[in-house]
Amino acid sequence: MKVTNKIFILFFLALGVASCEKDFLDTPPQDVLVDETYWSSEVNVKTFAYGFYTAYFSGYGSGFSWGKYFSGQSLNDDFAPTNPPRFTLQVPTSGGGWSFAWVRKANIFIDRVQGVDMEEEAINHWTGIGRFFRALEYHDLVKAFGDVPYYDQELAENDQEMLYKKRDDRTFVMDRVLEDFRFAAENVRDNVENEGLEVDRSVVLGFMSRVFLYEGTWQKYHENNNEKAAEYLEAAKWAAQEVIESGNFSLGNYREVFNSLDLSGNPEVLLYREYEEGMVTHSLNSYNNKEPQTGVSKDGIESYLAEDGLPIGISDLYQGDKGIENLMANRDPRIYETFVSNELRINGVDPNYSTTGIATHKFLNEEIADEPRGNSNLNPTDAPVIRYGEILVNYAEAAYELSTVGGPAFTQEDLNKSINVLRDRPEINLPYLEVSGDQPAVNGQTYDDPQRDPDVAPILWEIRRERRVELMFEGFRLDDLKRWKKLEYSDMVQYPDINRGAWIDKSDYPDANLENLAVTGGGEEGYLIPASAEESLRTFDDPRVYLQPIPLDQITLYRDQGVELEQNPGW
Repeated sequence: MKVTNKIFILFFLALGVASCEKDFLDTPPQDVLVDETYWSSEVNVKTFAYGFYTAYFSGYGSGFSWGKYFSGQSLNDDFAPTNPPRFTLQVPTSGGGWSFAWVRKANIFIDRVQGVDMEEEAINHWTGIGRFFRALEYHDLVKAFGDVPYYDQELAENDQEMLYKKRDDRTFVMDRVLEDFRFAAENVRDNVENEGLEVDRSVVLGFMSRVFLYEGTWQKYHENNNEKAAEYLEAAKWAAQEVIESGNFSLGNYREVFNSLDLSGNPEVLLYREYEEGMVTHSLNSYNNKEPQTGVSKDGIESYLAEDGLPIGISDLYQGDKGIENLMANRDPRIYETFVSNELRINGVDPNYSTTGIATHKFLNEEIADEPRGNSNLNPTDAPVIRYGEILVNYAEAAYELSTVGGPAFTQEDLNKSINVLRDRPEINLPYLEVSGDQPAVNGQTYDDPQRDPDVAPILWEIRRERRVELMFEGFRLDDLKRWKKLEYSDMVQYPDINRGAWIDKSDYPDANLENLAVTGGGEEGYLIPASAEESLRTFDDPRVYLQPIPLDQITLYRDQGVELEQNPGW
């Protein structure tokens, strides 16, 4: 039996010990196993811990879903759908993610571990695991809502004062999250039984770099709190550097991280979700295979450099975008690993068309493309949860941003241990990014991308580009735009190129009826316009959407107890 099967069986057993439903704090667990007798061995502790995995490490999801990968997260400037998703417009009556059930589960776990008959090292390890998951949950809550009530212990169901406490300040909560991560980094084991499938110290550090890069940049751009920004960015940089300096990870083939039937032993993967035919499968491979798909935007495809390391607007190697051959010629090789480069797939011509004509194959395993398991919801390819490529871009951005809030100067050494490692990846081999004063350079030639946002420093612009390209369609882009305070990039009126696709000439397809296919200019040739109805275009005109609204039923519930639960600004 594969480890995945064991994990899922143990997961469902663990659900019986503490409620994992997304209910509010005062919902008691529906016990199947008896709490007082369950905590008798390290095996049982481990079983309970598996109950967190599918909540935080969903990978490619299951069934007819694919998690946040590919178009699972398409509210950004990388995707050009025909019916673009929009920001939240109304305060929900209930739900909306305002739930502390997983905090409660983590607090129960941390508490019960202390009484298990284990060596001190084991108690510290499992306490670190519990605090790691509590930290992840609070990061998710803070990311969604900002200020939230903080709980570090299991609450009695009749403790009305604590159950209905007011929201704690965002920085107070994230300071507690940092304490949890530091404890986990110090105590979680370096080596675990099922490497790559269980949380070990490297996984803790990887997520620590992700979480505090988010919060450090949020503090800088939203709160104007450079002191906290520096503290959190230092934590992100340190965590990424620990992973880098461990020497345990390296880069191999880019695409194999996303389309492999077996990720065990892949040198880039810190943690992955394993899939198996007949047990748990997904459908992401299928949506890169023979199904219609949402395509990359013109803005997204133009973010890829030319192969000389220069932006396409200033590179002599760029051949323009009239035809797929020209568009894809002489580009950053990651473009070929991510997109089909030898043909356009047009609605009305191809059954597996892309809304922009440019199809994605980053997640497609060609060896199983014509087999049943390569189609429908039967896909068994493994999913990376956190990988070394992300750690490297986390380090680069954290190091640069830290230098802007009082930290050490950003140097060529910082680039050489991060972005230039990515550019050295087998089959990529892009020229190194260099820092020359406050300008980027390649091969000694300084440059400034004519498409650069003037509010973003030239070096930072290139670091953000590298992140966008390296992590394309991995579910990070919306979070990145939020923490940078740049949600306007997703505005399809202000930035029309995110609602544009490939350039086509309809006369090249004489046997197809393309009358209803919208292109710029309204004629026979131009750039595809996926969302052609003006009323469907997404706009960004209200900064309140940087945080989610608190559902109305929770505000009412608090009010019934004589406590005011303050709504987020603008809602």
